[in-house]
Amino acid sequence: MPVNRKKVLLPENLAPAGWELVRTREDVEAVAYPPSLSMPEFHKFLVDANGVALSFTPYGAAELAASRAMQVVARIGVGYDSVEVPALTARKIPLMIAGTANSVSVAEHALFAMLTLAKRATVLDPLVRAGRWHDRYGDMPVDLAGRTVLVVGFGRIGTRTAARCRAMEMTVLVYDPYVPAETVTSAGCEPVSDLDAALPRADFLTLHCPKTPETVGLIDAKRLASMKPRAFLVNTARGGIVEEAALARALAEKRLAGAGIDVFATEPVPADNPLLKLPSVILSPHMAGVTVEAMARSARATVGNILSVFDGRPIRENVVNTEVLD
Repeated sequence: MPVNRKKVLLPENLAPAGWELVRTREDVEAVAYPPSLSMPEFHKFLVDANGVALSFTPYGAAELAASRAMQVVARIGVGYDSVEVPALTARKIPLMIAGTANSVSVAEHALFAMLTLAKRATVLDPLVRAGRWHDRYGDMPVDLAGRTVLVVGFGRIGTRTAARCRAMEMTVLVYDPYVPAETVTSAGCEPVSDLDAALPRADFLTLHCPKTPETVGLIDAKRLASMKPRAFLVNTARGGIVEEAALARALAEKRLAGAGIDVFATEPVPADNPLLKLPSVILSPHMAGVTVEAMARSARATVGNILSVFDGRPIRENVVNTEVLD
């Protein structure tokens, strides 16, 4: 056994591809932990760990205090709102994310939601099954071609979603104050600097921005009211970016045509969430980035991130708090 063997904690539900990668390293000991573990029990695992991969387990100051030997924290995904980044930065510990591992999957899910809503899939299928064939003209489907979509966030997922929308012959507007206008233009899209001015133009709104203090409540009652009554909203980003109560009211009052929601302010979703009762909403349980392929890619990327730190060559583009590398 190597003298300086590193210990890494991996959730039991990590895809096999990740376990296969870590087992190629004789200098690394991989320890499985249940992702549903209580925090006190999780702290016991952390005591002598040098690296940890997180699914939905939070990691904050208390976890850091229990991690005497921690060198790297990695998320199996790209979101990190459950991790206290400043606490890690203060200890010079990099937080790493899975890069583009699930970007294609989320972009496909966003397009799937747009098509499902536009083509009234959840309405037409039950009509056939119930023998109500002649009711099919009650609310006509619409095309994506020729429609305008507003993409909020032009990062790994937003760029891929925009490309797929362009392939559907849509006009693509992009709002991202952190991306140069020429980057958006070179991708064949139209940059917009004023979200409030762009919303009334959109037939579809799809969200791909991170959840930050700046974006919490970004799509509120006022902004929903500025959208077309026949517009659709898709959120595969994070819960809390859209004010759910305001969205439910807009849909119930038919001031918005429909919504595709994969993420919620509280997960699992409480039974009294009004969105659950609306037929104009299609729902999924935070699964946009979860496919067979994405899970394998994410597992390999996550383990690769941890190993890169152990090897003294962290993959910089996957590090959230890059200042710890300087």
